[in-house]
Amino acid sequence: KGTIHLFRKSQRSLVGKLTHEFRLVAADRRSWKILLFGAINLICIGFLLMWCSSTNSIALTAYTYLTIFDLFSLVTCLISYWVMMKKPSPVYSFGFERFEVLAVFASTVLAQLGALFILKESAERFLEQPEIHTGRLLVGTFVALFFNLFTMLSIRNKPFAYVSEAASTSWLQEHVADLSRSICGIIPGLSSIFLPRMNPFVLIDIAGALALCITYMLIEINNYFAVDTASAIAIALMTFGTMYPMSVYSGKVLLQTTPPHVIGQLDKLLREVSTLDGVLEVRNEHFWTLGFGTLAGSVHVRIRRDANEQMVLAHVTNRLYTLVSTLTVQIFKDDWIRPTLSSVPIANNILNLSDHHIIPMPSLKAADSLNPLASTPVKPSSPPPEFSFNTPGKNVSPLVLLNTQTRPYGLGFNHGSAPYSSVLNQGFGIPGMGATQGFRTGFINVPSRYGTNARGQPRP
Repeated sequence: KGTIHLFRKSQRSLVGKLTHEFRLVAADRRSWKILLFGAINLICIGFLLMWCSSTNSIALTAYTYLTIFDLFSLVTCLISYWVMMKKPSPVYSFGFERFEVLAVFASTVLAQLGALFILKESAERFLEQPEIHTGRLLVGTFVALFFNLFTMLSIRNKPFAYVSEAASTSWLQEHVADLSRSICGIIPGLSSIFLPRMNPFVLIDIAGALALCITYMLIEINNYFAVDTASAIAIALMTFGTMYPMSVYSGKVLLQTTPPHVIGQLDKLLREVSTLDGVLEVRNEHFWTLGFGTLAGSVHVRIRRDANEQMVLAHVTNRLYTLVSTLTVQIFKDDWIRPTLSSVPIANNILNLSDHHIIPMPSLKAADSLNPLASTPVKPSSPPPEFSFNTPGKNVSPLVLLNTQTRPYGLGFNHGSAPYSSVLNQGFGIPGMGATQGFRTGFINVPSRYGTNARGQPRP
């Protein structure tokens, strides 16, 4: 018999969690349009796959993969709505924006895998080219083109719209841009239409449909079936070339790299922060892209000991918040303690110490209980370390030195023979040396009068 927990929450399965999150997204009316387009997309994909099988056209199959990619983009748009509804949690302290980045990366990578599959099938068809039936080839082309364009232009897909503008241009966009410049040079009125950067998804849909139309005409006129394989390779290469820059950009976001276009602005802001009043140093700065259009960062700021921490924190945050929306700033004061040097001349009576001076020595118990290397308790029976010499003062009690003679230059040490013998009795003696050798700090040959030379004669 186990313990009965009355108020314990039941653990949901993965399917239950997904169902709960899907209901959360479906409660928003904006997602109904996306769900409707997703249902129509599934129907179109089913018809297109049947027509690909009846026509035996691999070019139409490659174009159908673009419709499947539209389904992935609709799922990404739903994830974007879900991210806007969710709030940061203790597990995901930065929020859920990286989920839509992961969705874009997965969609583009799957599209490239489909293009590679088409290339592999096309290479096999070059060895044995099958017969292509053109009965539904043109119908399938226009159905796929109409639905792809209608989906792209009707739904505002924020993640893919941002990636298509922020990522580098594909080779298809570059060639179309060169052609547009040539056309605009002849007809300047078309510059407002052709010169801006064209949408890569719309461009690949139009280019794929144009390739299928050329395939249909060549097969109908000359029964040239190999053109279908060539069109499939062209559509696959255009798909791969369009999706690859987006995969690279979203992959860099997932790797938490700093966007190249903001490095100059960040350096300028950090220079401004380093010149603020009270700031000594800005170090350990790290900035990365949290999501599409969201920059996060952390920085350590060293300030003066007399600076106001809250004031410096407010100024630093105000400067960096214009570019970094999620910022962590750690303020710590300068802990470098400078030695204080006295510029006042020292009086003569400061050097004269009292008659009895006690030199505190560490106790035997405290000295033996700590390890000189790790400051941890050690066993009493443990042998001393190899570098532990018989240092004077290690195992002795506090020593009392008596001043029998006060001298203006002395530091309170006796210079006679009696204190040396007492020192030897306390454990300061060194084997092989007599009592007349003296303590190292005792100056035996120093004259007893200040201002005399070694012979006892006054200095000129």
